[in-house]
Amino acid sequence: MRLDIAAAFALFANTAVTCAALPRQDAGRQVFAHYMVGLTNQQSRDQWQKDITEAKSAGIDGFALNIGSQDAWNGEQLQLAYDTAAANGFSLFLSFDMAASSWSPDQVIGLVNQYKDSGSQLKVNGKPFVSTFEGPDWADNWSSVRSATGDIFLVPDWSSLGAQGVGSKLGQIDGAFNWGAWPNPNENAMNTGNDQAYKSSLQGKAYMMGVSPYFYTNLPQYNKNWYSSSDSLWYDRWAQVLEIQPEYIEIITWNDYGESSYINNPVPAQIVSGAETYVNGFDHSAFRFVLPYFISAYKAGNPDVAVPTEGAVAWYRTTPVGVCADGGTVWGQGGSASAASGTQDVISVIALSNSPKDITVSIGGASQSVSPSRSVGKAYFYQVPFDGKTGAVSVTIDGKSTTGPEITNNCPATGHVSLFYRY
Repeated sequence: MRLDIAAAFALFANTAVTCAALPRQDAGRQVFAHYMVGLTNQQSRDQWQKDITEAKSAGIDGFALNIGSQDAWNGEQLQLAYDTAAANGFSLFLSFDMAASSWSPDQVIGLVNQYKDSGSQLKVNGKPFVSTFEGPDWADNWSSVRSATGDIFLVPDWSSLGAQGVGSKLGQIDGAFNWGAWPNPNENAMNTGNDQAYKSSLQGKAYMMGVSPYFYTNLPQYNKNWYSSSDSLWYDRWAQVLEIQPEYIEIITWNDYGESSYINNPVPAQIVSGAETYVNGFDHSAFRFVLPYFISAYKAGNPDVAVPTEGAVAWYRTTPVGVCADGGTVWGQGGSASAASGTQDVISVIALSNSPKDITVSIGGASQSVSPSRSVGKAYFYQVPFDGKTGAVSVTIDGKSTTGPEITNNCPATGHVSLFYRY
């Protein structure tokens, strides 16, 4: 069995979706997207402008700038990011990658001091917001950072400690970011148990919840080859956001192409070597179609908010799971079972509508009418099995149709789990 190219497309999203996203310092309930600065060598201001404009249009408040200590382009790219964001009313904060690089206190202090007074720096209680990717062994250094910068609002990701371990370090942090945004190995879906554990352990301190649409990676040079069940993940996780109501959300990711979690159209220069076969030509920007609604509902604390644009997004693989071998991909990080056991032969759809509607899904001309299986507020979730059918896929709602790539029984030469979107 082999997991092959997945396809997805947004339906009826031909009306521009806009959502004001002004810098909201000292305010709660904000949504950020994890941005890999390590991929931006020689990136232009125009690309920063494009990314920020698209993120704002989706209702995203800012970027968490993931930075590694070894990247010589940090100075140039961070300045471009902060300047462009300030000109666009968009927030930024530094997220120090402590899993992939080593940082000295002086390096961290220098960067915090350099950008803490930028017009685009996110502040909470007047303090610059700072985060990490891992780094619990660095925890004792943060007191010197606070002293040398005039204090910070520290919300690190120390997920390797688990919620209880993070709770043992409350004296060193102002909140915590939970990187866990995907199902565990050998599990098809997520629940909110880990989120609830974080909230309990934090004892009222800020909780930043990770939300992601998808996960697949196959990069042998980094010993990475796994898939996390994602057939319903984008819907599930936003429904859980509305249940948990965290202080902050971090979408994982804006542009991490090597892990297939991105929500934009890939920038070729940023694609990690080896990921081209499952990234090139695969636009994930349709995932953003549902964000203005979900973000508005999250900030309101109530899913009964206006739908900016009625429509839908659909995603699916273009071959049945049993057609090819699994390529050695395992089911979840650290898992041992084949990833072929962690995905279903289904077309998944999220529709935004002011009232529940049946949709019509056609595979190779064979059509069926489908009712939503789940809903939260004005977001409706559908799944339609392949049932052995092949051919072009079309989805129809309210008399409007969009057609996506064909499902076939042919194993593609570069078949992997990925996504393809069309508007």
